[in-house]
Formats: sequence, C-alpha cells, structure tokens
Amino acid sequence: MSMRYDIDTVLAGNQLKMPRIALAILIFVVLLPFQAVRAQQPPVLFVHGNGDCAALWMTMLWRFESNGYPRARLHTIDFRNPTARSDDGKPQPFRSSAADQLAELTARIDEVLKVNRASKLALVGAARGGLAIRNYLQSVGPAKVSHAILAAAPNHGVIASTTTLVGSEYNANGPLLRRLNGSASETVPGVRYLTLRSDSNDKFAQPDGRYLGLPGIPTNVGFDGPALAGATNVVLPRLDHRELAFHPQAFREMYRFLTGKEPRLEIVPMRRPVLDGVVSGFADGVPTNSPVGKAELEIFEVSPATGERMGQARYRRTTGPDGRWGPFHASPNAYYEFVLAVPGYPVTHIYRSPFPRSSAVVHLRPGRITEADQGAGSVVILSRPRGYFGHGRDIFLLDGIVPPGVPPGVPSVNTATLRLPPGPLRPVRAVVNEERLTVRNWPVATGHVVIAEVND
Repeated sequence: MSMRYDIDTVLAGNQLKMPRIALAILIFVVLLPFQAVRAQQPPVLFVHGNGDCAALWMTMLWRFESNGYPRARLHTIDFRNPTARSDDGKPQPFRSSAADQLAELTARIDEVLKVNRASKLALVGAARGGLAIRNYLQSVGPAKVSHAILAAAPNHGVIASTTTLVGSEYNANGPLLRRLNGSASETVPGVRYLTLRSDSNDKFAQPDGRYLGLPGIPTNVGFDGPALAGATNVVLPRLDHRELAFHPQAFREMYRFLTGKEPRLEIVPMRRPVLDGVVSGFADGVPTNSPVGKAELEIFEVSPATGERMGQARYRRTTGPDGRWGPFHASPNAYYEFVLAVPGYPVTHIYRSPFPRSSAVVHLRPGRITEADQGAGSVVILSRPRGYFGHGRDIFLLDGIVPPGVPPGVPSVNTATLRLPPGPLRPVRAVVNEERLTVRNWPVATGHVVIAEVND
C-alpha cells in the first residue's frame, strides 16, 4: 500500500485532543521520510532466476512498500520460458537462451520506464536474472540503468570447464561468461553495482561439483564466484542460494544500497489485501510462465489448527486466455486453500500462509503426480520458494517428522515430499522455522495433490 494520505480525512477521523495544525504538522513529519523515498528513488524492476517466476519477489515487494517505496514504482518480469537451455547455442523446446532473455528484458525495461515517465531504473536480479541484467548492460548499454543488484548470480559460472557443461551459459568458459568477464573491470561504467553472496552456503558457488550432480569433480569456482570486480560485494553468512535474493537481510542490503537509509524489516499489514496472479503450467517437464486458460480456481478460508474449510468458497473463477485468476479480496490474517483444477493435471490443493499485503504476483502452478506417488494414500509437498531446507539451520516438519529426501550439507532443495498411507481426511501440520499451517491429506487415488507453501 503506497503511503498516500489526505490530511483532512485523517483530521476528521482522529480522536486525539490536539489542535488541527499541530496534528497536521505531526503527520507531515511522520510521512516526510516516505515522501523523500517517493521523490528521489528510481523505479525498480525485479528479475527472477532459472525456472522461476515473479511470485518469488512477493515478500520483497511487501518490504519495499512497508518502507514507503511506492507500489507503482516496483515492477517484475515473467520470462515466458524461464529455464535455461542445456546448450545455450542450440534450440531446446520450452527453454530459453541468453539472447531470448535479453530480448524480453529489453522490452520490459522500456515498458517500465515509459509507465513511470523515468529516464533510468534500478535492476534487481536473482541468480540467472543477474546474468540477464549483466548481458543487457553490456549488449544494450547503461543509459537506462542507475543501479544493478545481483543476488547469488553465478557471475563466474557454476563451473569452469572445457569438458563438462561445455555449452551452458553457466560455464565460465562458455561464450556468455567469457564475454561478460572479459575485461579488467567486470562492471559497466555509469551503473552502481551490488553483489550479494554467501560465505559458503550457496550450492552454485562450491569448489566441488556435488550440487551439479558431479560429486568429486572440481568446479574451479570458489565461494566468491558471485562477486564482481568493480562492484560493492557483500557477504551474507549462512544464507543459501535463494535466500540471498529473498531473505530479510538481503532486502536490507538492497534497500540501503538504493536509498542510503536503514529500513524496517517487518512487513506492515494492510486492512484488506487484494490478491491476483496468473495460472501457468509445465511443458516437456519444465515450468513455463505462459498463461493457462480454462483453469478453475476456488479459494476457501481454512482453520489454521485443522485445515478444515470455514464455510463455502470465498471466491471462484475460471481463467481466460490471459491466465489471470483474481482479484480476490483477502483478510491479512486468514489462512487459505487454493483449489486449482487445470486440464491435464491433478487437482491441486495449495495451502498458503496469510497474505498481509496486496499482491498481483500470486502466481499459481498445478502440482504433478509422479510414478513414486502412485502407491501413496496422499502426497503432501512442503514448499519454501524463497529458501532451501538446511539440516541444523532450519526447522522443517510435515506431520511431526522431518520429511525424507532433503540432503545433508549445503542447503540445496526447497521442496520436500511426504507420502502418507490411505486414510480419512485429517489435519497434517506443516512447519518451516517460524511459520505454521495445517493442510488436509487429499487422496492421490482420486487425482489430488497437496502443497503447503510458506511465505518466508
């Protein structure tokens, strides 16, 4: 919610026993920092990473808004095919090349500048999104960009090899990264750069290829792989690859870099959030951000203790060709079950933590039932989109146990699946650090899959 106030409205409704002029001065003083943010700071375009979508920026947008950054100056992009090609130079269905992303990003930058009537913007990229930003700055130029913030971007590759992942845009010896890193300064003059990296907890900045499926193979890439010569390089200890873009501490560094001010980290709730987003799906086994029409959505408010529905559906919608499913007027404290029925997919029950603020990027994608799921009574997927699960660092439980399949060591997966035996509908408790929600064990046999998704 942007910080817009009508002084006369506030004065008319206030209960304070003080002169109108004194209260007006007080309100002016309180709002002055927010007005300064509005007047001085550039529009911001957030660029997601490989296989992802704009929805991952939701909490980051909320934090910027909570510090007075106008919502109208905060923008996102959804790359149509967000997953990189195995070989950047060879066409691959439903995957994108660096050139594809450059074209989409260029068009989106021009749109954002036009709608804001601005000459420059700030770019914030997560992982592969950082490479897209660097490619834009080198290929198109810096004239339209004031700041470039690169969070966990594999700026020196995930591997430097002449024999492995040879054509990948993530290979430091490949054409893209050789070009981007080919000069003494790895930044473009005229743009302020910030990089965020972990001390040793980023799965894609590791000396061993274990997290690339190449255990024991040296990557020739160090923990400092995301750092750039010529940038302000910040280390955020213990944060994982995703947290480097979406964690509150990452927000703090981004906000300070853009504004020079220390932000509040908590999200300020709105009285009546309005939610919207796009339904998308998969193609050839990889996620796309192409909109899906004729998807049926129902939203139920549920009990946080039992996951049971509290009355009839609060909202129903069948998507049109644009895939948009909203707007839905929510309560900032309510827990919701999104029931998504998309042709060709199982009915997906997505249980969500509360939405304290409005968002237009509550994107939805149906789940899938794998061969391993066939014998289960129900399948519950614990999803942490903005971070990985780290043994000994995070609390993550489903139905009172640590779900199987989360490997030890550097945090490297953000979903965990629990397959439950057949039985009647019952509560299944999900816990991720400070967040708690309860889902129901909808049966696989009748084509249902359950996702418990947290905001953190």
